[in-house]
Amino acid sequence: MRRPYLPARLPVDPYVLALLGTVGLAALLPARGAAAAAAGAASTAAVALLFFLYGARLSTREALDGLRHWRLHLTVLACTFLLFPVLGLALCALAPGLLPPALRSGLLFLCLVPSTVQSSIAFTSIARGNVPAAICAGSFSSLAGIVLTPLLAAVLLGGRTGGFSADAILKITLQLLLPFLLGQALRRWVGGFVTRHKKTLGYVDRGSILLVVYTAFSAGMAAGIWQQVSPLRLGALMLLEAVLLTVMLLVTWYGAARLGFGREDRIAIQFAGSKKSLAAGLPMASVLFGAQAGLAVLPLMLFHQMQLMVCAVLARRRAQDTRPELPADRVAEVSHPARPTSSPHR
Repeated sequence: MRRPYLPARLPVDPYVLALLGTVGLAALLPARGAAAAAAGAASTAAVALLFFLYGARLSTREALDGLRHWRLHLTVLACTFLLFPVLGLALCALAPGLLPPALRSGLLFLCLVPSTVQSSIAFTSIARGNVPAAICAGSFSSLAGIVLTPLLAAVLLGGRTGGFSADAILKITLQLLLPFLLGQALRRWVGGFVTRHKKTLGYVDRGSILLVVYTAFSAGMAAGIWQQVSPLRLGALMLLEAVLLTVMLLVTWYGAARLGFGREDRIAIQFAGSKKSLAAGLPMASVLFGAQAGLAVLPLMLFHQMQLMVCAVLARRRAQDTRPELPADRVAEVSHPARPTSSPHR
């Protein structure tokens, strides 16, 4: 019996540590008064900049080329924006006594954000899956999330995010959709600059998100939201998220097989369809939840680290299984060979 593979060091994302440090800073030194107003204005500008850069980076031609594998992309989108929300609603219905309202809203919100791009590609590559499909699936999910995440949040979270009010729609349009479309429109002129300075602009991205987190948690400290959180409730949240991730990993793997996808496509579907984007979710939460964003983003931050650790182990396991897929009439032959054989490339 093959022993389960565990990497020597599970990936603790340094950026998650930076986020937790930012939360600690907001708890010790929250922005108040004029400083809070300045931080809020800077956070609004940072969110707009983030989505402008998202638009400038996304290659429209690559996205259109990827449409040829439309069944795979529709499967990933259905997992991200249909199955995830259904599971989120079910978990929230089971957890009214376990989690305070703000954490329940955050748990449901994490189910509404788009999939990741970078980590989906990385894990698909490690597992020897269909990397081009993972690139397109992540890009489509990010693009669809600009519209679908706010709409789903308005429908499923209702008054906790402002619903379909004119103010909410205006904020979504001005802070998310308009900068993204502007980035797409100017990509012809700024795309080269963005590509050449990808590393430097990556620091801008992450610094902007840290500012968003600091602003959100400072507002939460001023409102006293942390009085609603206890170690027991955090443990319950992590348990619910572990259940959510496990179900999605199983459904994306075995469901893709039932739909007739090959092994490489199943790997891309599993890693793109079971993840949620911290980079896209945090700024969206700051727009949708406003002063209540502090606790609302905590479930997403915890889920992000959990998915990295679990998928790192899973990707290595997938990479170990390099046996080609066999026709059904040869399964019995391989399972019961006439005599033992050995392979030099085991």
